[in-house]
Amino acid sequence: MNIEYKTDVALTVEQFIDILSRTSLGPRRPLDDRECMQAMIGNASLVATAWDGELLVGVARCVTDFVYACYMSELAVDEHYQRRGIGKELISHARNRLGPRCRLRLLAAPDAADYYGHIGFNHSPRCWELMPGSELK
Repeated sequence: MNIEYKTDVALTVEQFIDILSRTSLGPRRPLDDRECMQAMIGNASLVATAWDGELLVGVARCVTDFVYACYMSELAVDEHYQRRGIGKELISHARNRLGPRCRLRLLAAPDAADYYGHIGFNHSPRCWELMPGSELK
């Protein structure tokens, strides 16, 4: 298997929806809301991709300033390609585009909660979310 990694490819919304639909993230993303999905991929600061020939088999989508903080909002690998180191390589390729002091942060999907500690991430209990429709008190 010869997987090629790229950080210079602008994904189409169709490609983004397709890869997410082949992962456990698909059910937790608004795949049927094309406008939202287009904004998600179009407004990303950094996208790392993994390709098996013409087939997109993995994506890491990030929002970042490239210097201080990077939030990886998706790390998705086609379920038929998992457990081959593709996710780890996507993280490495994204990280190589970041400055030396830049922290990489993400929220783990329930199925991947143990994965990130295993590959070197530190767990932080300090994440807070303000959900849509919630008001500040």
